[in-house]
Amino acid sequence: MAEPVTPAAVKKLRCAIYTRKSTDEGLDKEFNTLDAQRDACEAYIASQRAEGWVLVRDRYDDGGFSGGTLERPALKRLLADIEQGRIDVIVVYKIDRLSRSLMDFAKLVETMEAHGVTFVSVTQSFNTTTSMGRLTLNILLSFAQFEREVIGERIRDKFAASRARGMWMGGKVPLGYDVRDRKLVPNEAEAERIRRVFELFAETGSGTDTAKRPQAEGVTSKSGRPLDKGDVYKILNLRTYVGQVEHKGQVFAGEHQAIVPRELWDRVQAVMQVSPRARAAQNRQHAPALLKGLIFGVDGRALSPTHCRKNGRLYRYYVAQRVLKGDAAGDDGIVRRVSAAEIEAAVVDQVRTMLRQPEVVIGTWTAARAEAPEVSEREVREALNRLEPLWGELFPAEQARIVRTLVERVVIGPVGADIRLRVEGLAGLVRDLTAIAPEALRAAA
Repeated sequence: MAEPVTPAAVKKLRCAIYTRKSTDEGLDKEFNTLDAQRDACEAYIASQRAEGWVLVRDRYDDGGFSGGTLERPALKRLLADIEQGRIDVIVVYKIDRLSRSLMDFAKLVETMEAHGVTFVSVTQSFNTTTSMGRLTLNILLSFAQFEREVIGERIRDKFAASRARGMWMGGKVPLGYDVRDRKLVPNEAEAERIRRVFELFAETGSGTDTAKRPQAEGVTSKSGRPLDKGDVYKILNLRTYVGQVEHKGQVFAGEHQAIVPRELWDRVQAVMQVSPRARAAQNRQHAPALLKGLIFGVDGRALSPTHCRKNGRLYRYYVAQRVLKGDAAGDDGIVRRVSAAEIEAAVVDQVRTMLRQPEVVIGTWTAARAEAPEVSEREVREALNRLEPLWGELFPAEQARIVRTLVERVVIGPVGADIRLRVEGLAGLVRDLTAIAPEALRAAA
């Protein structure tokens, strides 16, 4: 039997089929939901052959895209072809396949009408070229939007209920945890790093200073990126680490195990209540003077650390006792005031120079073998060399401790400073530096 042909007097109407599925589940099957929609639409177009309907070759299939947005690749191609006058009729299985939003659908209908395109749903018979068809369309679309909003509310309610039970609802896995059976479980190696971050911040009160130590020690995020100041503050504010979950301002007990002690968490939160500007000023004011108790005048009396502010800047000094007592007269060769930054830099440079001297390395090795006979001269030399790149990464308190270990006395006179070093303290310093991993040294260098 010969296939029926379109009568010559009938105007040919080019029909495009649009199909959509919200998720990509099952799309890899040989016959999926999109195929079922297309078969129904093709059958409807075939039934209208006598009216001049013909199917265009292009396929417009959006698998895994929500109907609540117009940002769909196949839909964008369809609209582009409409604007270029390639389509006369759009055929869909059901109205919500094209859109579930009343506002979005109004835009689509406006575009269709501007180019003389008709919209047809094979399961909901209406024609958008008539006023009754548009009314029916708006009613059906309102119910589609209502259904979408109800589904969204159900999902949000289920999510909120799951969070209230302390369940982990997916997303980016925080540093310190792994996911097993859809639950967070502590990663002990990473958990130790997290506790270290909390401890450093509780000690320093500075996000910048706290970030320096993990960077020097080679601590990275899950992706392998070094932790920065922003990462530190995200870690400090994440309640996951104390076994809690947060949802829309409410805090619930989590199903997972805490990796940060509550006492440490509370200490950190108390520090963070103080503004960063106030914390920075407080840190500068209370930063230990490197040479406190070590610096003296030629009269044998100690110089005391002091500071003043000028135009918002902090200036630190070591001042002679007689100046503090109001006696600044006389030219007796006693230095009355010295810049703390200058004398401290001179002492540190002297210490660094001393650590490179061969006789100091040998003496340190001899002293270190008393505690650790297996230590080699090479290990001692490498340990002393590590102080150079790591010095800038140390907190002021740690720098002061090392200076006190290595410096016996600093005497300030009219012609300069006499710096007397203490070699005995190098053995303990070597022990501390040897514990630093080589990768941490490379990160600090």
